[in-house]
Amino acid sequence: MEHFLYLHGFASSPQSGKATFLTNRLAAHQLTLNCPDFNLPDFSTLTVTRMIRQIEDNLSSREPAPVVLFGSSLGAFVALHLTECLGSTWPKIDRMVWLAPALEFGSSRAGFGDERLVRWQETGWLETPHYGYGGNRRVHYELFADASRYDSFATRNTVPTLILQGRQDDVVDPGMVQQFVRHRPHVQLVMLNDGHQLTASLDRVWLETRAFLGLRLS
Repeated sequence: MEHFLYLHGFASSPQSGKATFLTNRLAAHQLTLNCPDFNLPDFSTLTVTRMIRQIEDNLSSREPAPVVLFGSSLGAFVALHLTECLGSTWPKIDRMVWLAPALEFGSSRAGFGDERLVRWQETGWLETPHYGYGGNRRVHYELFADASRYDSFATRNTVPTLILQGRQDDVVDPGMVQQFVRHRPHVQLVMLNDGHQLTASLDRVWLETRAFLGLRLS
């Protein structure tokens, strides 16, 4: 039996709309989607490296079995680099499904804005809306500094991957995602007429995911 994990996005939570949606759809196939909380132990000290180690710890506590990773936005960035770090070692990442992957999270094109990035670096802190907690929360600049050490375009793993990307995404550049896919035959890209949250396309997201995973109609 495979392990299914959902890696939520930046300033989100395991209770996000997409996590809940996919949890319910997989449950109809008697499959459990585990959703680790990256806000723990403290959102303010979040880093990509910490997220990767959290997933490694999560998987090491499970029985050996292939792993299917779902990643939303920053969660997709983490899924990619976790897979790259693991290489051919256990746990084996069997397949990945990415929703609006923030593959340039650690670059100036991450969507924070130049002035905001400079202020974040100078003060050490970024105040940001937190969609999981509600209201604003602050996070240390080490998140961005740490993320900048991970280059998505330099990765070499060939794990079969499905990407669902909105054409009207104002957070993740659709052109960047298309460029990433161009020379990676193991990656399948589905473009949707939607924004970053993919809220209007969840049924299509599930149809594509179900086909990719080889699940029967339920």
